[in-house]
Amino acid sequence: MKPSRDIQRLLDIMAALRAPESGCPWVLEQTFETIAPYTLEEAYEVVDAIQRGDFIDLKEELGDLLLQVVFHARMAEELNAFDFGEVVAAISGKLIRRHPHVFGEAGALSPDAVKTLWDEIKRDEKAEGVRARAAMGEPAEKLAGVLDGVPVALPALTRSDKLTRKAAKVGFDWPDSAQVMAKVREELDEVAEAAVQGSRAAIEDEIGDLLFAVANLARHFDIDPESALRQANHKFERRFRAVETMLAERGTSPVESNLDDMERLWAEAKTAERANVGA
Repeated sequence: MKPSRDIQRLLDIMAALRAPESGCPWVLEQTFETIAPYTLEEAYEVVDAIQRGDFIDLKEELGDLLLQVVFHARMAEELNAFDFGEVVAAISGKLIRRHPHVFGEAGALSPDAVKTLWDEIKRDEKAEGVRARAAMGEPAEKLAGVLDGVPVALPALTRSDKLTRKAAKVGFDWPDSAQVMAKVREELDEVAEAAVQGSRAAIEDEIGDLLFAVANLARHFDIDPESALRQANHKFERRFRAVETMLAERGTSPVESNLDDMERLWAEAKTAERANVGA
C-alpha cells in the first residue's frame, strides 16, 4: 500500500480497519471509552517530543494523535452522529469566528485585545450552546456555570489551573501572589496537623488542598503547573541517574548504599549540573 499525503487515504484506511467482515478484530472491538486513554497518551507524547526538541518523534507523534481523531470520527460516523468532514468544518468555522481581526472586519488588534475578543466570542458560543441544549430539553442542572467546560479527564494540576483561571475571570481570586503563598503555607500546616492526627483520609484531603493551592500559586506567576512538575520530574530523573552512574563507577549501586552516601552524590550531581549550565 503506497503512502499518501492525502487525508482521504487515512480515512479510507480507518474505514477498512473498521469494516465488519474484513477489518482488524482489535480495532473493531474498540469504543470511544476504550480509545480515550490512548488519545490522552498520544497527546502527552506530542508534548514530550516538543519538550525534547525531537522533530522526528514529533512528526510521528502528531500522526498518532491524528489517528485518534480519525478513529473517533469513524466510530461517530458509524453511529450516524457526525463524520470527519463535520469535525473539520466545526473547527474551521470556530477559527474563522474567533478571529474576526483576520477573517472579518475587526481590524488590527493588540495581543491583549485579541485575547479579550476571543473570550467574548467563546462566551457567546457557550450561551448559544446552552440555548441549543435547552431547546433539546436538556435538564437545567446541565446548563452553563462559570466552571463548566473544564474536562474531568485533564491531569489534575492542569484542571486546577483551568478552574482557578475561570473563577478569577469573575473576580473570585486573591489580588496578589503573596496571599496565595500564605495560603500554601496554611495548607502545609494543615497537612502537618492531619499527620499528627493519623487519619489517612484527612491527610489525603489536606495534601489535595495543598496541591490545589500550589497550582493556584503557579497561575499567579503565569506558570503552567503541569509543565513545571514535568520539568521537576525530568530533573529528578537526571540527577538520580547521575547518582547511579557515580555509584556504578565505585562498583556499587543504590541498593547497596545508604542515604548519606546518596545525598552526598546527589549534591555533587546538582553542583556539576549547575556548573555546566553556567559554562
